[in-house]
Amino acid sequence: MNVNYSLKLYQQKFLILFVIGAFGIHMAHAQKINTDSLLTKAYESLNKKEYDTALQQARLGMKVSPDYLDFQVVIGRTYQLTKQPDSARTYFKRVIEKNNAYQEAFSYLINLELETKNYEAASQVITKAIDAHPENKSFRLKKLSLLQLENKTEKEREYLNELTALYPQDPDLRQRIFWLDSRFNSDRLGIQYSLTSFDRDGIGPWHLGTVQYIRERKWGSLLGRVNYTQRRSNGAVLLDGIQLEGESYFFTSERSYANVSVGYSDDLVFPKWRLGATYFQNLNKGWQVDLGIRYTYVAQTNIPAAIIGVGKYAGPYWFHLTSFLQQQEESIYPALTLTTRYYYKTRFDYINGIIGYGTTPDESVLSGDLDQRVQLDSYRVGLGYYHQLGTNLNAGIQVVNNRQEYREGDWQTELNGFFMLYYRL
Repeated sequence: MNVNYSLKLYQQKFLILFVIGAFGIHMAHAQKINTDSLLTKAYESLNKKEYDTALQQARLGMKVSPDYLDFQVVIGRTYQLTKQPDSARTYFKRVIEKNNAYQEAFSYLINLELETKNYEAASQVITKAIDAHPENKSFRLKKLSLLQLENKTEKEREYLNELTALYPQDPDLRQRIFWLDSRFNSDRLGIQYSLTSFDRDGIGPWHLGTVQYIRERKWGSLLGRVNYTQRRSNGAVLLDGIQLEGESYFFTSERSYANVSVGYSDDLVFPKWRLGATYFQNLNKGWQVDLGIRYTYVAQTNIPAAIIGVGKYAGPYWFHLTSFLQQQEESIYPALTLTTRYYYKTRFDYINGIIGYGTTPDESVLSGDLDQRVQLDSYRVGLGYYHQLGTNLNAGIQVVNNRQEYREGDWQTELNGFFMLYYRL
């Protein structure tokens, strides 16, 4: 009897302990679920701009689970959004000190220091973030933004070179570095020479030589050219003459610039007047659009033109399609040019490819014949190589093959070779 009583008592105690243990496990699991749920609700309140509710939920979460750092991130973010930077800074720093794996805390703190123009502190946080998370591209871009805010153009330019080496496929970085390069003070003096041969007996060759001066400043650039051309036929000089040109590129904003140009000649081999203007707008993801107008007065003929272009940086490549709509008398004649460049180093180092249809007003070699050629068909393809030699010399060569209709139904092949050499003064 005593044995049975003892056994029964033991069974009751075991049942009680089992129930208590199971209940404890259930409560612990419920607490974990409630903590995760509470964090989710805190972020929902934050996104709904219910800042008081978000703070209450995050503080309750800290009490339930003080080592759960996500609640402190929520509190810091709430203080940041309610314009309490000192309190926000305290929480973000606390999270980073306890666990630097929280990339979100780094991002919020960097943005906070940039918003409050505390650039020295921002630099320190960015450095820590990059050291802790070198794979995170956004932290490196924050450093780039900081250099831009501080107007440290030279350092930004150097850092961009590092970034383009790390991320060669990023079109925005390449577009930015070319933009900065064009804003550094430089003076260049150059020569260009073009030779055009024809597959018809007694025609050509044509020679075109240019002396050019380029002055680049932070506001833009000025270019001056003197062109001399000589056209030969059957071994004798048929036509020759001189043309004067002036051109300017100037920045209109941090993401746009414009170009104006004028050319004049009193010799028949050139247009009497060449006028042009183009506006360029840089867009996100390496895109660019441009709109322009041209006016050519040649052989007592007025030829206006409208231009629409679109460009795209894709890693080390740049593509640009330009369309021309040219008017002669009552007719409109289209022309298209697709230019492709592969940049293998600086903006002066690239391989250039050209495919085009029709004669455009921007072709110096042919501009004197625009009134005759604008209504005729032509197809051209070209390839060029440009390279920076040391720190002061730039050189380039290009060959273009043009299949040209010289009168309706009759065709000729024109082969144009081009060479340029520039010296940085």
